[in-house]
Amino acid sequence: MRWRFCKDKMKTVELMQPMPPTQPMPANKNTPTISVVIVNWNSGALLNQCIAQLEKQTVTPAQIFVVDNASADDSTDLVKQSDKVIYCGMTENLGFAKGNNWAIAQCTSDYVALLNPDAFAEPDWIEQLLKAALQYPDVDVFGSRQLDQREPTKLDGIGDVYHISGLPWREGFGKLQQPEDLVAREIFTPCAAASMYSRKALNVVGGFDEDYFCYLEDVDLGFRLRLAGYSARYVPEAVVHHVGSATSGGMHSDFAVYHGHRNIVWTFVKDVPGLLFWLLLPAHLMLNLVIVVAFVQRGKGKVILRAKRDALLGIPKMLRKRREIQRTRTVSISAIWSRLDKSLIKR
Repeated sequence: MRWRFCKDKMKTVELMQPMPPTQPMPANKNTPTISVVIVNWNSGALLNQCIAQLEKQTVTPAQIFVVDNASADDSTDLVKQSDKVIYCGMTENLGFAKGNNWAIAQCTSDYVALLNPDAFAEPDWIEQLLKAALQYPDVDVFGSRQLDQREPTKLDGIGDVYHISGLPWREGFGKLQQPEDLVAREIFTPCAAASMYSRKALNVVGGFDEDYFCYLEDVDLGFRLRLAGYSARYVPEAVVHHVGSATSGGMHSDFAVYHGHRNIVWTFVKDVPGLLFWLLLPAHLMLNLVIVVAFVQRGKGKVILRAKRDALLGIPKMLRKRREIQRTRTVSISAIWSRLDKSLIKR
């Protein structure tokens, strides 16, 4: 087992050199290569289960990165001993966005698959994603069929939706799986708990926005990729079983509420293009008002007001980012409009 130490501008990381994979990639020279990135923070035994499922893959990834954001538990003890994993131990919690960016910068493969430590991939997960990439060479972003780990007959999601009000949600979350959920199709963007991107596309848009820290960073990334001319496709054959919010205290925790509802505003400000921004701004303002009132009524007034305050304080910086994002936009406003959800109520 060999160790080396690397430095970047922010931190020192401990990096384990992987041994050659025990299962070779398919001999077909046209098969693209793929790396898997897992960002971990206090996931306990879930991380080991996640890695165990990756070791069963019918197609072996070229690299498996585990970026540990200074966990205080023993979740990485076994990972550190693995000869199949590149372990990156951070000295502080960088968040999901920056942790992924760090690992993506180390990848040398054609594609990068992102996987949460509480997501357990079926043995052919990577194979199915790469099959889709070969079948649709003009597509650079792919999403999985995420099933609820606790209730496998229910969906955890089949891609993210972006509503004209600026509200995003995971399509199909919590509903019983139906035959139509087994049909491949274009989606707005995948959920980054189990997704695959061409490394080329990630480099073009600059990866995740690290100011987000976590929550909605995948929606923002997907929106920026779409603005840059990249499309996303749902691959129902690529299946993972997802626990969901296993380390953040749940979707209604103060941590999740703060980051999610701050980042809702930032995503709208940065990404909604041109005339659509002004046409949809009243709906977005109304959405935020409804959100604040609803959370105040639930006893979450302090955290939601802090989230919206910090969202407003961050708008000047987001407007600067918006200018660059919109300057390099390659698709028409009508193309973006056609991909937004226009339903009166959340489906």
